[in-house]
Amino acid sequence: MSILKDLLAQLDLEQIEVNLFRGYTTLPGPPRVFGGQVIGQALIAASRTVEGRPCHSLHGYFLRPGDPSIPIVFEVDRIRDGKSFTTRRVVAVQKGEAIFNLSVSFQVAEEGLSHQVSMPEVPGPDDCADETESFRTHEDELPEGILNFMRRERPIEMRRVEDHSFINPKKRPPYQHCWLRAKSEVPDDDSLHQCILAYASDMGMLSTCTLPHGKSFLSGLMTASLDHAIWFHRPFRVDEWILFAQDSPASGGSRGFNRGLMFTQDGTLIASVAQEGLIREVG
Repeated sequence: MSILKDLLAQLDLEQIEVNLFRGYTTLPGPPRVFGGQVIGQALIAASRTVEGRPCHSLHGYFLRPGDPSIPIVFEVDRIRDGKSFTTRRVVAVQKGEAIFNLSVSFQVAEEGLSHQVSMPEVPGPDDCADETESFRTHEDELPEGILNFMRRERPIEMRRVEDHSFINPKKRPPYQHCWLRAKSEVPDDDSLHQCILAYASDMGMLSTCTLPHGKSFLSGLMTASLDHAIWFHRPFRVDEWILFAQDSPASGGSRGFNRGLMFTQDGTLIASVAQEGLIREVG
């Protein structure tokens, strides 16, 4: 419960001026700001300038590594307020330089034509090991520093359908599935559920494009998210199980492209995700 409270506090930005917000890194993590954090915080900043319209899509570019030891300032540009759609641009700044740029679109709720693809047939969350249990299977392969990082408490619970070793990965087809949810109940605020799902959508997605190469960020690759996009299709609760079905159609030029579909446990498609990331060979 406390770790989720820390995430909610991290997403609760301080307003310092009209269209200007400040956020902090309150959760332990890697030496640079986690990409999902800056996506979620930028979406919160944009949402604070919109009334009564949920986000339906966002597109962001990671420009520079973020420093977790200092605040991030989010400047919102109110591009357009239309009858049906509202558009915002958010620039995240540290030390006078942009580290992230986000375009967000909001829409008035409307009825219309509806269809969706079927959810993949995979084991349910009760039949999959928690990610911390999966790490124990491979803990003898990991250096102590990496092992402690992997063991840290996280606000999002993840259960992988396919087992995966980051230190000794095996070549396999470029797809993977995992179940995820917030570790405790989230307040009834649709925009907050969207922001937490945006945060979670960057957790391990980039690894999909590394699977056919038998490499990872711990075994011969320098990896970093380059851009990220999400389309929200239907309302959902992020504190209930969501299947994140991921695949990677292509990689090349030291970049890997990844896609993902997110389903509720009853098979409802709630969001689609796309991401390209750096996968540069080192050593």
